[in-house]
Parts: sequence; C-alpha cells; structure tokens
Amino acid sequence: MSKNVFINLPVKDLKRTIAFYTALGFKFDERFTNDDAAGMIISEGHSYAMLLRHDYFKTFIKNEIADPSKVTQVLVAISCESRDAVDEIVRKAVDAGGRDAREPQDMGFMYGRAFADPDGHVWEPCWMDPTAFPAKEGA
Repeated sequence: MSKNVFINLPVKDLKRTIAFYTALGFKFDERFTNDDAAGMIISEGHSYAMLLRHDYFKTFIKNEIADPSKVTQVLVAISCESRDAVDEIVRKAVDAGGRDAREPQDMGFMYGRAFADPDGHVWEPCWMDPTAFPAKEGA
C-alpha cells in the first residue's frame, strides 16, 4: 500500500512562507490551504509539507514549539534531478530570503547542500546517482 507523507512545520508568517516556497517553484494544494495552514506539494499525491501558523500548530502539541534559529529538530532532505538543480534551489532560497545553511557536500555519487527557510527550518536538496554508489565491503 502506498503511503503519503505530511511534514508539519510551524511558521510565524504564513503569507511570507507561501511566497518564499512559491519563489522556489513549489505549488500548493488548495484542499489543504486556508488562513491557518498551507499544503505545499513536494511530490504530487505522495509528499507534502504542511506549513502551519504557530497558533494552529500548537493545537496539535502539548509542549513548546522549538525555535529553529536556535536548535535543529529535523533536517528535511529532498531529491533533485541534478547537481545543477541542487545549486539552483539553494540560490532561489537565498534570493527569496532564506540562507545557505552549510557548505556543499560532494561524495561523487551524491551531492547535497542545505538552506534554511525564513523560519529557520533546514532543507537539504540532494542529487544521487544510484549507479555510482560505492560497493559494500564484503559483498
């Protein structure tokens, strides 16, 4: 059975967040979008990021919302079609008000970078060449 993934992230300013991710090329599912939340499509019919206003996010939790500018609670990795696409999405993120979160990592078979959105959530766009994975020792 196929499963869908919904990543829930608290955001301070929903309109600013929607504008940021729209600038990166993401679309939103209107069924999951209102004044409290925006359903950002990562992979049509399979993966979404639910961007929830802080007050609304708090209705789902008992503890406090982590401040992603001070702590890292999660890294969201997202695959890209090429190395150039990895660099392009990070460039778009920085141009739209995010920040480059670390130096590129190039392992030959895998290339990745990271950016933080305006709320500080860290996303890791990456490209992998499955035909170039290193062989396992003893295999």
